[in-house]
Amino acid sequence: MASQLDHVTLYADAVQQFEDCILPMIQEDEKNLGHVDIPARSEAWSNFADDLHANEQISDWQVANWVHPDSCND
Repeated sequence: MASQLDHVTLYADAVQQFEDCILPMIQEDEKNLGHVDIPARSEAWSNFADDLHANEQISDWQVANWVHPDSCND
């Protein structure tokens, strides 16, 4: 499928976008919780990758094989 996409987002670029745009919202919620919410971070990454795939920004292989970034485990 990647060969059929106009533009394929690289993993490093996706992680950067996640950490710049989505992670700060989760971290704000974590301040109220008083701890790092690993499940929320993991779910957010999975949803983010699924959205990239649904919008044809990443391939079938990418969505199936990308691992959660380190920021999901901090």
